[in-house]
Amino acid sequence: MEMTLKRRETMHRLCGKGLEIFNEKGYYNTSLDDILQELSLSKGAFYHHFKSKEDYFINIVQNLIVQKVYALLIEPLDTDENPLPVIVESLENALEPGKKNEMAYGFMLNDFLTEFNKRNNEICGYLKNIISVWEVNLVAVLKRGKVDGHIARHVDCEGAATYIIASYLGMRSLMTDSSNRQLKYQYIQQLKQYFRSISASEVLA
Repeated sequence: MEMTLKRRETMHRLCGKGLEIFNEKGYYNTSLDDILQELSLSKGAFYHHFKSKEDYFINIVQNLIVQKVYALLIEPLDTDENPLPVIVESLENALEPGKKNEMAYGFMLNDFLTEFNKRNNEICGYLKNIISVWEVNLVAVLKRGKVDGHIARHVDCEGAATYIIASYLGMRSLMTDSSNRQLKYQYIQQLKQYFRSISASEVLA
């Protein structure tokens, strides 16, 4: 048990540092030697934990990026309340810099999707799967909102989910300076305006 916890701690530390490295330099601009130097690991110690650089990155996706995206963008959707204000709040939190979101995981996800597109189908598949899980949960909560009378009956929930995801990832790309509060404010206001247009009651503070 103690060894398992120690291994988890080690993996979390190695993945956390690796995410910083890959985010700063990009996956293809980062060599294995760069990783070993940053982690202060020998090649043998690295291969004790990971099969390859690619396996290392996949572990980072599975152990860090998935968890963060789930906590910020998917878990809040498990609600019986009107989902529209809940979605707005989750996106606001995901765009907020600071202790809760020190590294912009949504922004990283977008960057990595762009970097791996047409270059590594396996890793691209892992990253797209995160988006797919988010989309499935968004569609489900929007459909529940229609049944509960919060969202207008004519709304295409799949289309709305696509718009929400695309707008968030696009905003992440624009917010190269994560402290740009004016840009964030404008985005959130426009998102609320859109939600008012699909709300059954058209009430959204």
